[in-house]
Amino acid sequence: MAHVNDPAVIEKLMTTKGRWAVVGLSTNQWRAAYDVSLTVRDRMGMEIVPVNPQGEDVHGEKGYTLLSEVPGGVDVVECFVNSERVGAVVDQAIEAGAKAIWMQLGVIDEAAARRAEEAGLDVVMDECPDRVLHRWAQQGRRLDTDGAAGA
Repeated sequence: MAHVNDPAVIEKLMTTKGRWAVVGLSTNQWRAAYDVSLTVRDRMGMEIVPVNPQGEDVHGEKGYTLLSEVPGGVDVVECFVNSERVGAVVDQAIEAGAKAIWMQLGVIDEAAARRAEEAGLDVVMDECPDRVLHRWAQQGRRLDTDGAAGA
């Protein structure tokens, strides 16, 4: 059966303070991860941890090459990698003890989503926090500075 995003899970992840590892976030300002990670940090109030092959620091945040190198663990692993590579990232997130996986727009791997759910992780697939915030704004909802969604 195909994964269907649960609006309650999306709201919980977007409004509960946490530490988000952003896999695929680099200093390349032309990639979606660059701006979306600022939304996650500055509008949603989350701590972000860049994870990229070079271990680059991004937005003044310490970068790492692998999820397993991130000290202290993470709550959400946001995946800005292509669908063919996301399964390995999901497996690393499960191994690292993450609580949730967020696969960005166009990133779809049903088998990886199923593995994550079977391991007890919340899963969001083929969605973007920026788009969610835009939809909320159209509905007259806002994200308070404490991260809570309000009317």
